[in-house]
Amino acid sequence: MRRHMRSLVLALPCLWAHAAQADGFAIRDLAAVADAAKAALGQGFAARAETRRLTLVCTGCAGAPMLDLLLGRQTDGTEERVRSGQTSVAQLEALCQARSPDCRVSGLAVAPAVGWVSSYAAGSGAGATAVILYGGDLLTIRGLAGSRESATRHVEALVRAVAPRIVGR
Repeated sequence: MRRHMRSLVLALPCLWAHAAQADGFAIRDLAAVADAAKAALGQGFAARAETRRLTLVCTGCAGAPMLDLLLGRQTDGTEERVRSGQTSVAQLEALCQARSPDCRVSGLAVAPAVGWVSSYAAGSGAGATAVILYGGDLLTIRGLAGSRESATRHVEALVRAVAPRIVGR
């Protein structure tokens, strides 16, 4: 009996870890979406893929856009607050505008995940950042380019091309 209890106690953390991962993203290696990301952005982009990071750059493109996709975790309750409506897109925009008055935020249709994209001035250019949360997993897609329109267009292209595969829908 003690041996069975000991085995159960040792197995429980493994089961909890597996259950925690079951609710998160379907893809946990960004190298799996590198080709799709490059194709979504068009000719001229070079990619460097790692498990939790994918960087795409086009030095020959106008504004030399650079994009970073990062996988992480966020378990501070933000996902639940956004999902329930307790935190609205307008509130997220107000937080962003506290740092950058010209910041704009809009929601993303990434169900079953939740997400939003912000755009803002960044030095002599502009940036855009998409945040996608699901089951405690976090996908950040950050873009820098010569203009707000370019940064936002590239980030939104990546959201359309790779977020559904990563989220698992």
